[in-house]
Amino acid sequence: MMLFGKRIPIFFSLAIWFVVWEIIGRAELSTIVPPFSRVIAAGITIIPTEKFSKAVSISLRSFALGMALALLIGIPAGVLMARIKSVGKIFGMWVNIFVSAPISALVPIFMSVLGIGETTVVATVFLFAVFVIILDTRVGIEQADRSLVEMARCFGATRRQLYTKILFLSALPEILAGVRLGVIRGVKGVVIGQLLIAIIGVGELFELYSQNFLMEEFWALVVIVFMFAFAVSEAVAFVERRVEFYASTR
Repeated sequence: MMLFGKRIPIFFSLAIWFVVWEIIGRAELSTIVPPFSRVIAAGITIIPTEKFSKAVSISLRSFALGMALALLIGIPAGVLMARIKSVGKIFGMWVNIFVSAPISALVPIFMSVLGIGETTVVATVFLFAVFVIILDTRVGIEQADRSLVEMARCFGATRRQLYTKILFLSALPEILAGVRLGVIRGVKGVVIGQLLIAIIGVGELFELYSQNFLMEEFWALVVIVFMFAFAVSEAVAFVERRVEFYASTR
């Protein structure tokens, strides 16, 4: 973050918001906004509990399964849409629709088809993440350097070598950008899915804290979820920055 021409650590921006939050909480302007110090204390209290550990394990499992399916289906589908124009024309419109559509509206349908349980949450995570991965993968493959593709063909590269050594590596920055956005959307999916089901995982804790007006615990859980989403996103962004040289020729 740049401020007055000087580089300021991103934590400085967070510290300012935490101070403002503390002031608003101390002023008791609203009963739903407790001081940030009490939120931190509540977080320290709930993290070691067995209920929190069980909820987190369920949520992480649903998130991991949903993201794994999104990656296994999204990346090949994006490559297919980029390389076969007819497939891209047929499915491109639907991908764009689902990227911008409110996927949470489909969760009740999943509940009626898949039942009230973890399977519905996995499906929600999958749908939240897969379409942005498809979209970015398609863009990356389409923008791959055509001269490199032609050179590989001239030197007798096989189809497998063309995809693994040219197209995939050239599109890797865009693919990772799609994965990063998919991870963020996947976190939203797991929370929204569990909130609407309201009987498992982190969603159960959100429902418990809000119904019993335990606002310190509620906001502590919100901060923990935000921190998890930020940490995973930054981990993918770190890998993304490490492979930026693959796109240098474009």
